[in-house]
Amino acid sequence: MNQKYPSVLLENAVNELSSLPGVGRKTALRLALYMLRRDAGYTEGFASALLALRRDVKYCKVCHNICDDDVCSICADRQRDHSTVCVVENIKEVMAIENTGQFRGVYHVLGGIISPMDGIGPGDLQIDSLVQRIAEGEVKEVVLALSTTMEGDTTNFFIYRKLSSYDVKISVIARGVSIGDEIEYADEITLGRSIVNRTSFNDSIKI
Repeated sequence: MNQKYPSVLLENAVNELSSLPGVGRKTALRLALYMLRRDAGYTEGFASALLALRRDVKYCKVCHNICDDDVCSICADRQRDHSTVCVVENIKEVMAIENTGQFRGVYHVLGGIISPMDGIGPGDLQIDSLVQRIAEGEVKEVVLALSTTMEGDTTNFFIYRKLSSYDVKISVIARGVSIGDEIEYADEITLGRSIVNRTSFNDSIKI
């Protein structure tokens, strides 16, 4: 049965909030009513932060990480090891790996993984820009840190084939992360050990 709302404005707010991932209509209603209970300044600040995020956020022109400037703070940090590039699916994986404190290289954010079922092919990802970075010659090792799913493994193999003609070491995170797990949900200790104990990708496909 459809919920009856005393206000069209409230219903509109619930509709928008419930469109967010993981937010059902009951939760959306609680959030909307919470906003009404707070002072106008709080709601205006909340809306302003979202508008600024959508309007002003940038993507690093080097690694495609989310940032406030043309180049993210990680790529701009000359204390990082720019010869080692960790390839991840999205910003959440960058944050997860950074939280381990075990990796001092830089990143390359693909923006997804190859998934024919979802209509995502290699051309939809930042793979060509990765190849371009490798072609420039500064990178000595590429660490493939994608989720240990079929789609992640497919993407790993595609990148491996694309980079096979370059003089660069290609490694993959150790399987301390269970098969089928997504990187962002791995605990920091397990993820950190997986990065430190990474193995040659060439060896992994021989198993």
